[in-house]
Amino acid sequence: MMQSRTPMYLKIIKVCGLTLWFVITVFPLYWILLTSFKPASQIAEYPVRYWPRVFSIENYVNLFSKAQFGTYMFNSLTVSLLGSIVATLIALLSGYTLSRFTFRSKGAVLIAFLVTQMIPMFIALGPLYQMFTTLGLIDTRAGLVLIYIAMTIPFSSIMLRGFFDNVPDSLEEAAMVDGLNRFSALWRIIVPVMLPGITATFIFNFVNIWNELFLSVTLINSDSKRTIPTALNSFISSFNIEWGPMSAAAVLTIFPTMILFSFASRWIVAGLTQGATKG
Repeated sequence: MMQSRTPMYLKIIKVCGLTLWFVITVFPLYWILLTSFKPASQIAEYPVRYWPRVFSIENYVNLFSKAQFGTYMFNSLTVSLLGSIVATLIALLSGYTLSRFTFRSKGAVLIAFLVTQMIPMFIALGPLYQMFTTLGLIDTRAGLVLIYIAMTIPFSSIMLRGFFDNVPDSLEEAAMVDGLNRFSALWRIIVPVMLPGITATFIFNFVNIWNELFLSVTLINSDSKRTIPTALNSFISSFNIEWGPMSAAAVLTIFPTMILFSFASRWIVAGLTQGATKG
C-alpha cells in the first residue's frame, strides 16, 4: 500500500513559516544581547550595524558599580523562590483537597479561583495598599512575598487538582491499608508520582513572580528593596532611555529562567502531558 507524500510546495511553505517564526522570535533576543555589548557611542549610530565594531562590557560593569543590580537580583531571587515554594506547597494541599474530597462549597471554591484570574490586579490595589499600610508591610520584602503567594495560589491549585485527578485513588488506598495515614500516603506515595506536575507548577509560579512589575513598583519604595523588573523600569525616564544598561540588565534577567527551563524541561513536558490526559 503506497503512502501519500506531502507535496513539495507544502514543505516549502512549512519551512518558510518556521524560518519566519524563528527570526521573529530570536532576533529581539539577539538585538538585546548585541546592544548590551555596545559602547554608548555605538548604540544610537546610523546606519545601523548588526555587529558592533568594538565589544565592550562597560554596560555590565556599570550595572554593578553605579547601580545596585546585585541587590536587585538578590531581592528577586529571594522573593521569587520563597513565594513560589510556599505557594506550590499550599496549592499542593488545596489541589489534593479539591481532587479527593467532595464538600458542599467545592464548586463555589473552583469558580472563585477562576474568577480571581479574571480580575485585573489594579482593581484591588487600593484596599491592598491600605491593608498593607495598616499591617506595616509596605516597602518590605515580606509583604511582597505574601501578595505573590496569594496571587499565585488559585491557578496553581487548579493546575495541581488536574494532576491529582490523573493519579489513581488505589495508590493511596493501598498505602493506607499498609498502615499509613492519609497525610503520610500523600507525601510518601502521591508526591513522588506527581513530581513532574509539581515541578511544572513551581516553575509557573517562579516565572510569574520573577517577571511581575506592577505590584513591586507600587509596594516597594526603597531602592535597596527593589526587584529586577522595577530596576529595569527605572532605566526609562521622561527624556531618556538608557538602552545599554537596560539591555545588559535584561540579558542577566533572562538567564535564571533560561537555566531553570533548561534543567527542568523534561519535568515540565512530563508534567504538562500528565495534566493534559485523563486516566
